[in-house]
Amino acid sequence: MYARPGNSAGGDDFPARVPGSGEEITPGQPVPGTEPPDSEVIARRRGMWGSGEDSGDTSGFGDLQKVYVLPGTTEPPFGGWFDDVADKMAEMVPGFASRVIVHRGEITFFVVREKLLELVKVLRDDPALRFEACTSVSGVHYPDQPQHELHAVYELLSYTHNRRIRLEVELDDADPHVDSVVPVYPMANFHERETWDMFGIIFDGHPGLTRILMPDDWVGHPQRKDYPLGGIPVEFKGAEVPPPDERRRYDQ
Repeated sequence: MYARPGNSAGGDDFPARVPGSGEEITPGQPVPGTEPPDSEVIARRRGMWGSGEDSGDTSGFGDLQKVYVLPGTTEPPFGGWFDDVADKMAEMVPGFASRVIVHRGEITFFVVREKLLELVKVLRDDPALRFEACTSVSGVHYPDQPQHELHAVYELLSYTHNRRIRLEVELDDADPHVDSVVPVYPMANFHERETWDMFGIIFDGHPGLTRILMPDDWVGHPQRKDYPLGGIPVEFKGAEVPPPDERRRYDQ
């Protein structure tokens, strides 16, 4: 939750105050105690790019404060066809998930890594499920979640039943391996290559896990949160644009 203009009794004037306390808040600052119940606060950060005055943030948003919250676990019944799908998945692959989240009308199954390949075969082939397409494989990096910093995310679509679900596998940064789903969903081939290229998730059994966006000799994975924001200066007709962490601060 964030304080926004108009939230204070005096209209759009800041600083406002947290209701019931004397604590002042400024635009973008999370209001203490307003995180949803059973949610997981994964980070509290200051500035646009970093977490403090010395982060190299030159955007002018150095005083912006944000809290990053993941929704909490959802207990069954989930509602509608979500329960039919979840029950069938549990029947066919017992113990396949560590938790389930229903958020904003979408359902996400956090799948045990060793169960993934078995599960997607069932999801594709079982007549009651029939998720024929894996429309996307992507990665997320949560550096403040020890032992499950990397998440592999799979979006599945059932043409037969007109349904969509999401699978998510949590991985330790020290062991970022998960089975490739290409043997089940060949269309995931280049998605897994891109996810490895950008995040460093290794898809075991992939037929050709090589870089797809960056040069073959590139070092690192650019969409990880710990990847440096700096770069090389760029010249335009004699004018030089320095890397982000070397630009002047706009609040000075």
